[in-house]
Amino acid sequence: MNFSSKLLEDAVNEFSKLPGVGQKTALRLVLHLLNKEQEEVEHFGNAIVRLRKEIKHCGICHNISDNHICEICSAPKREKEVICVVEDTRDVMAVENTSQYFGVYHVLGGLISPMDGVGPSDLFIDSLVQRVATTPVKEIILALSATMEGDTTLFYLYKRLKDFQIPITTIARGIAFGGELEYADEITLGRSIITRVPYENSLIK
Repeated sequence: MNFSSKLLEDAVNEFSKLPGVGQKTALRLVLHLLNKEQEEVEHFGNAIVRLRKEIKHCGICHNISDNHICEICSAPKREKEVICVVEDTRDVMAVENTSQYFGVYHVLGGLISPMDGVGPSDLFIDSLVQRVATTPVKEIILALSATMEGDTTLFYLYKRLKDFQIPITTIARGIAFGGELEYADEITLGRSIITRVPYENSLIK
């Protein structure tokens, strides 16, 4: 792609580094910004810079937050004794959109994936175990994507948590195998949360 401006080229190259954004899409986005008022573009740029500089992760659940403790963990009406374990912030948003879950969360920060070099120590698993060991918990819901990595992580978490003698459930398989949790429609995901089942049932052959 030939550019008439080095500044334009640099901006397009930066946008094209975003996931799912090719150079043509990046060019369209950059040209869109060029047609906006300078104040709007500065607001856009400042929002990204502030996001990177000021964003925090909840000290309890590791969800992205503006404060040290996120709004969900600090909400007095949430069921603190029920913990829903998810892969990342996108899954928290997906479950919240169902309006069917009123407990709290624990964000792992990924899934176990030996092929990608991601092991248990790379995730927030130890802090989950510590959380269960030191606070009252009456149920742990393992709400992970129905993929090979998700199932591997489910089994590992079950082994780490089963000795606490706390009910460990998993969302019902309304989600097709290979499906990412964040892409499930709200009704299907909501029903999967409501009709969750004991995880150990899935281990029975």
